[in-house]
Amino acid sequence: MAARKIIIDTDPGQDDAVAILLALASPQELEVLGITAVAGNVPLALTAKNARIICELAGKPDVKVFAGCDAPLTRKLVTAEHVHGKTGLDGPQLPAPQMPLQEQHAVDFIIDTLRAEDAGAVTLCALGPLTNIATALQRAPDIAPKIAEIVLMGGAYFEVGNITPTAEFNIYVDPEAAAVVFKSGAPLTVMPLDVTHKALTNAARVQSFRDMGTEPGRMVAEWTDFFERFDKEKYGSEGAPLHDPCVIAWLLQPGLFSGRKINVEIETESALTLGMTVADWWGVTDRAANALFIGDVDADGFFALLTERIGRL
Repeated sequence: MAARKIIIDTDPGQDDAVAILLALASPQELEVLGITAVAGNVPLALTAKNARIICELAGKPDVKVFAGCDAPLTRKLVTAEHVHGKTGLDGPQLPAPQMPLQEQHAVDFIIDTLRAEDAGAVTLCALGPLTNIATALQRAPDIAPKIAEIVLMGGAYFEVGNITPTAEFNIYVDPEAAAVVFKSGAPLTVMPLDVTHKALTNAARVQSFRDMGTEPGRMVAEWTDFFERFDKEKYGSEGAPLHDPCVIAWLLQPGLFSGRKINVEIETESALTLGMTVADWWGVTDRAANALFIGDVDADGFFALLTERIGRL
């Protein structure tokens, strides 16, 4: 079968970096048409820089990287240096990227690519706030029917929130953008905290990256060493959730995951629950299902996939 065409929309982030490496290590299954950076974990200048660092680490300097929106649709940007460090990729020492940033704006790239490709040919992989994708949908509503699928990391049901008591970070940063995406009619698959918190690192899993003896393996181990300190302290867990790689793993091995097609609405008004993904997991409303909401993952299989693929780089 032909490789699935994808655009990765991202705000790297150590876990974003692992997701991008996983995609770039899987060219038989995934053709990365471009990487679009958005402000989120850190400001846009850093996310666009980090995306290029990751491509070069993977030995893929020909991947096109585009800078997108530097702020949410209507709100002031909230960032997460307290988790990811001041660069977004704190941990190992990283060289400045040599590959160029594309001149075209990320939103224009998304629109032009979807218009140029056949309907159902391109999947959008959203690893950060949904500002770029929502802006594209607002500017060019005709692209919505052409999207094969939007697979995104965001939201929660049982786990509820990680940046506020009720909101997950990616949705909270730009809830208005999330509302646009969830109402777009495009097929949605959602990787919420409920599933990503079951994909936890531990000492043996991190060591498996270090044991590769490669630069990508070493970087992943060092990123994880840095990244997991926050979650260990916050949750008392043995490691950290690798949130964003779940998006790419879903495209590669969907059998690792299970979930339900449900209705999900985004709270944009309440000061108390702003950014909450109101997920009708039990079907208690008559609202039509608009998203496949993933609830479980085979964690051992997930990490086996990660180590096998990243070991190829």
